[in-house]
Amino acid sequence: MFAAENGLKGDPRLKGISQAIRVVPNFPKPGIMFQDITTLLLDHKAFKDTVDIFVDRYRDMNISVVAGVEARGFMFGPAIALAIGAKFVPLRKPKKLPGEVISEAYVLEYGTDCLEMHVGAVQPGERAIIVDDLVATGGTLSASIRLLEHAEAEVVECACVIGVPELKGHCRLNGKPLYILVEPSQVDDCC
Repeated sequence: MFAAENGLKGDPRLKGISQAIRVVPNFPKPGIMFQDITTLLLDHKAFKDTVDIFVDRYRDMNISVVAGVEARGFMFGPAIALAIGAKFVPLRKPKKLPGEVISEAYVLEYGTDCLEMHVGAVQPGERAIIVDDLVATGGTLSASIRLLEHAEAEVVECACVIGVPELKGHCRLNGKPLYILVEPSQVDDCC
C-alpha cells in the first residue's frame, strides 16, 4: 500500500521525498531507470521526512526488530529502529557477517543471490519489519521474510521508500503487507 492511500494523500513530504530521488537513465544497464536515493540522503529535510513517516507508522505497533536489507536498507533502518525503541538487524550478502549465520537464497532476474543473518539476532516471537529502499519484483523482500521466519520472528510488514507497482513485487510476499512511500520518479520528474 502506498502512503498516499493510507492517510497521507496530499502530504507535501511525499512530494519532497519523490523530488529528492535522482533518476539515472540506463544504469546499471541500458533500459534501467535507476532510482538513486543518495540524493535523498543529501537532502536533510527529505531524509528526515522519510524516516519520520516510517517512525509514525511503526511507533505503536510493538516492533522489536527492524531488519535492513543490504545495503540501502542500512541507510533507513537504524534511524527507524532507534526512534521506535527496536534493535536493528542487518540482512547481509554472503560472507559479510562474522560468526554463525543462517542463509536464504533467492532468484533474481539475472541470477541468484543470498542473504544472511547472525544466528540469535532475532528471537522466536519477536515482531519485525523489513526495510529496503525499493521493491520491484519482490525477490529480495521475499527472501528476507523467509530468513526472519526461519528464526521464528513474526514479520509484521515490509517498508520501502520506492515501489514499482507494475512489477507486482507485493505478490511475492506471502500475504505480508507492504508499505511504500512513493512511486519511481521519471527523468522528466527529476529535472
